[in-house]
Amino acid sequence: MSTATASGTPAPGTTPSIAQQVDEFNDGFTAQIGPELSATFAGEQADLRDAGVPEGAVRPGTALPDARLLTATGDDVSLADALGASGTVVVFYRGAWCPYCNITLRTYQQDLLPALRDRGVELVAVSPQTPEGSEQAVTAGQLDFAVLSDPGNALVRELGLLTEPSADAQAAHTELGFDVADSNADDTREIPYPTVLVVDADGVVRFVDVHVDYTTRTEVAEVLAAVDEALPAR
Repeated sequence: MSTATASGTPAPGTTPSIAQQVDEFNDGFTAQIGPELSATFAGEQADLRDAGVPEGAVRPGTALPDARLLTATGDDVSLADALGASGTVVVFYRGAWCPYCNITLRTYQQDLLPALRDRGVELVAVSPQTPEGSEQAVTAGQLDFAVLSDPGNALVRELGLLTEPSADAQAAHTELGFDVADSNADDTREIPYPTVLVVDADGVVRFVDVHVDYTTRTEVAEVLAAVDEALPAR
């Protein structure tokens, strides 16, 4: 996928839905890369939808395992220490190279983060990219929440959320001058399915939304509805 990002930073509360922003991005991206590469990515997305969520993916009621992660400045941090005392929304994303991830993180910064803070709930984003990639995501999106690296996808693997671009998509990436392995901390092309978890104060997963099609994401209203249902005793 291209390294392009969503442009512009709307005022808080005025951000279009993620789906609307994705549609706008896709129009320009398709025109930029042409029909052949567009068909390659569309085929990959269709195959992912057909395969569905893997059977071993994390489910509500699962205790979130602890993991050693890296901050955007390269410091070690445990996942347990990053979680909030009243609950946490944990977002798994592919990396700063993914335009759909950038759209999502910016939207969460604009419209989700203030609402979560009003509820006393933390927001944490996790990807397999290097700390430098996390810093790129923070800077590009002006993000004011924890953006952490999961080297080797250790946490993602334990949660059953691991995937990688198809061979055809990898060839398309190469044609576009990009390789996921160059961004990942372990030099592999493995990435998480974009996923949102709502985790309670005891570290138990109460809500899971896995998006096998990486062009779709959990909208802000859906996250907040899940938080309000899963964490009623805040």
